[in-house]
Amino acid sequence: MTAAFTRVPHPSLVTAADRAVLMEDPGFGRVFTDHMVTIRYTAGQGWHSHKVEPRGPIPLDPAASVLHYAQEIFEGMKAYKTDDGRVALFRPEQNARRFAASAERLAMPVLPEDLFLEAVAELVKTDADWIPEGVGSLYLRPFMIATEAFLGVRAANEYLFVVLASPVGGYFKGGKNSVTIRVSEHYTRAARGGTGAAKCGGNYAASLIAQAEAVANGCDQVVFLDAAEGKWIEELGGMNVFFVFKDGSLQTPPLGGTILPGVTRASIIQLAKDAGVTVREAPYAFEQWRADVASGEVVEAFACGTAAVLTAISKVVAPDGDFVIGDGKPGPVTTDMLGKLVGIQRGRVADPHNWVQTIIEA
Repeated sequence: MTAAFTRVPHPSLVTAADRAVLMEDPGFGRVFTDHMVTIRYTAGQGWHSHKVEPRGPIPLDPAASVLHYAQEIFEGMKAYKTDDGRVALFRPEQNARRFAASAERLAMPVLPEDLFLEAVAELVKTDADWIPEGVGSLYLRPFMIATEAFLGVRAANEYLFVVLASPVGGYFKGGKNSVTIRVSEHYTRAARGGTGAAKCGGNYAASLIAQAEAVANGCDQVVFLDAAEGKWIEELGGMNVFFVFKDGSLQTPPLGGTILPGVTRASIIQLAKDAGVTVREAPYAFEQWRADVASGEVVEAFACGTAAVLTAISKVVAPDGDFVIGDGKPGPVTTDMLGKLVGIQRGRVADPHNWVQTIIEA
């Protein structure tokens, strides 16, 4: 599918000088580019009104379904400048497929994969001047909301798909290379049969109180246990988690409907297998983690996701006592895996699986 995107003139582009100031220290998700891409959907008509337009407020009726019944999904991905001067995306087709799976779970129309990719590429090409140099990147936020104005519990008939872009630096304040996490005592992220495998706003809204508790206790992130037994590690507030054993093997909680199938997670599993490392996708109890750290069986742990990439877990705060993993710093496996992943994204090392998609040539 090749869509014809209407380009709406921008009345007041950010000047190059002002853009440079904004990008000196963009943080994460605070600065936005000049444009956005929008596509609308109407039942019986399909996808229409493809536009590249100035970023701005979205007119929305107060009875819009998203405001009452939370039909909303999103994705997170990045555009990078490679070392040889190209602009590229990392495995964008995986984001397109996950977006489609999320839409199905939320009873929303499925945006065709090629149209998703084309919309993202249009915005990257339009706002390429906003892509930071060095370690920064352009964070891309495709999302879809139900816009039909009605009150009644059913799937909406009208939707809006949008792609926003934000130049970003590191996800964690101060450029941390390791984080402290807190086990949630009272809250769970998802349950069997729920929306845990979908990337929808409701999952994140439900996690915010637990995340706030973690921060109030001096931690960077929260880790959730399963809803049924309160025993098995699932994922962090916004990231998947891996454990590194003393024999060099890796383990990560299995996908089963309650854990988001992260693109970074899948990439780490593949890279580890390429290197001959044993990877287990298997349940792992929190108390077993504590015991394995104490005995030296587990020597490293790290969290991963598009926003944070890959970050070592240095300390775990829990009701029955805290524990430190290793020496509290990123270990050799964590460091090596991060180097491989970023190396592929930046074009520094071989890309055997053709994960990098060039959007703008050097």
